[in-house]
Amino acid sequence: MPNPKVKLLPFADISNFVECFDIVSTQWGGDGLVYVLLMNQIPEKERGMFVPSKLNQSYTYKVLIVTDQTIEEVVIWGQMFNYHYVQPLHDHLLLVGARCANYGNEKYDLNAKVCDLDGNTIREFLLGDGIQSVQVTEKGTIWTSYFDEGVFGNYGWSEPIGSSGLLAWDEHGNKLYENREADIADCYALNVVNENHVWFYFYTDFELGCISGGTSKPNVTFMNPNISGSSGFSTDGYHFLFDAGYGKHGTFVLKKMEKPGRLSKGQKLIC
Repeated sequence: MPNPKVKLLPFADISNFVECFDIVSTQWGGDGLVYVLLMNQIPEKERGMFVPSKLNQSYTYKVLIVTDQTIEEVVIWGQMFNYHYVQPLHDHLLLVGARCANYGNEKYDLNAKVCDLDGNTIREFLLGDGIQSVQVTEKGTIWTSYFDEGVFGNYGWSEPIGSSGLLAWDEHGNKLYENREADIADCYALNVVNENHVWFYFYTDFELGCISGGTSKPNVTFMNPNISGSSGFSTDGYHFLFDAGYGKHGTFVLKKMEKPGRLSKGQKLIC
């Protein structure tokens, strides 16, 4: 039986908002809206390899809050930090940089910034270096996952904040949860469904973990999706749509929960 083809339809036209800007990232928010982070110019990597944290000149960011009916624009001027992610945080916006440096003597970059919808800074705090993904629940719990440099250390971090691979924070940057169940060398994918269901997929075991019960009474379970190197997945708790993994990025596998702890073999999809 041939693999079914899925036709993707446009969700919204943002072309009028991106002139003279580059798209940095696009994410769903916990409120069900789409958030697009743009920058007037994406900085070049240092020595062609390393993503800078602090910038040597002022940049302008723009956030688009998108529905199928409307597009709201928030401009954030005069920024000297390299941000990669944006999420809603109650009535504000949370911007997070993937990288932050530790300079020693308790001096380090603050890589999380909370802004109001006029682009004014409310507060800044530290979420650690090497952030792979940031997702915020509707109630304001901030979940951060980390890639290998955030787990093992770089950019001056001998004791990296993200050493556990997965953390949760309150809206002021106070730690609420730290992974102790999974041996994460690199958290490849994160899906925060809601306050009580957080899914994550990690290297080296390539297992799919689920944290239920919230940050106060977390219960962590695991299952094997039989996919190596998936870069992302979506789920409603019953259906799981995975990137197909190493050598197959750009194709997808749809699996179903056959029974607790076991997924179906799955069906390959081509978009």
